[in-house]
Amino acid sequence: MNTSLSLLQELISRESVTPEDAGCQALLSQRLEKIGFKAEQLDFADTKNLWLKRGTAKPLLVFLGHTDVVPTGPLERWDSPPFEPTIREGRLYGRGAADMKGGIACFVTAVERFVAKHPEHKGAIALMITSDEEGPATNGVVKVVEVLELRNEKIDWCLVGEPSSDKRIADVIRVGRRGSLCAKLTVKGIQGHVAYPDIADNPIHRFAPALQALTDEVWDQGNEFFPPTSLQVSNINSGTGAENIIPGELELQFNLRFCTELDEATIKQRVQALFERFDLDYDIVWRLSGNPFLTSTGELIDAAHTAIKKITGIETLDDTGGGTSDGRFIAPTGAQVIELGPLNESIHKINENISIADLQPLSDIYEQMLIELLVE
Repeated sequence: MNTSLSLLQELISRESVTPEDAGCQALLSQRLEKIGFKAEQLDFADTKNLWLKRGTAKPLLVFLGHTDVVPTGPLERWDSPPFEPTIREGRLYGRGAADMKGGIACFVTAVERFVAKHPEHKGAIALMITSDEEGPATNGVVKVVEVLELRNEKIDWCLVGEPSSDKRIADVIRVGRRGSLCAKLTVKGIQGHVAYPDIADNPIHRFAPALQALTDEVWDQGNEFFPPTSLQVSNINSGTGAENIIPGELELQFNLRFCTELDEATIKQRVQALFERFDLDYDIVWRLSGNPFLTSTGELIDAAHTAIKKITGIETLDDTGGGTSDGRFIAPTGAQVIELGPLNESIHKINENISIADLQPLSDIYEQMLIELLVE
């Protein structure tokens, strides 16, 4: 049976820049169908989604992952070609090594060993794999969940293989994530000559005090699970490029990472009230990337802590930091959701890599979690 390393090398060699899958999911199907998994493609638009399931009984444990990767960036800055998996000094280099083909490889080998030892395990095991996590995430997991909900195919536990570890493997697991709300704001003015400001209306000048108020706003104090909500301006643009023209519009994009103290409607109301204090003529378009979710207790967290302790000897830290993941689409169904995967130090970077020595312990942890949850 191939090791996690050899499978990971095969996955990295497939150039699956989002939303491409490049044959990764077919490779996973070929392996797991041999041990009783039923493969189902639930593709939407340009996104490939694989639902691999063994068994029909409850409870259902799902490993969630994505085969798509972010673009490589400048190829000349890589020390080896990003889609030619290369080993140097005990590390495997290649785009997707940590985010998150490493987690997928460890899922698969853990499941293969577990099924070989426990062919009559209780419950069911599934892998949900998409090629649309690093992109807009509109035709991936969110659509698969809709299909499963229509079929009343309920997930009990969901283990996301995103790179959660910090300094050593499994020292951190994500038990929740903040919500993410994006806004695109257009502030309207009147274009004119800079020498005649009395017959123009500069949207930059008009918006400046509102921007200060927006960035000074204290949204909440956070809680025992989440840090306070934060707002960051990500883009601002105005003007024609000429030095003697007062611009007619200002465009600004900002994002709020919000905790469970707030919801989407409250944020929108507070932003609108703030802007109204400054007599702005504006339009705003909102996009909710995901609501906050939290799994603070339950069998899945208990199994993770027990497995990590047995395999590594360490006590892991429960955390809700970082960005968003596809777990945000699973949590609203009522499933327990956690994220446990490789170190996140090199993700999305030039020369992305993973320690080869981390692969077997991670796969062993996944296998032990299967034992804790699905063996009487």
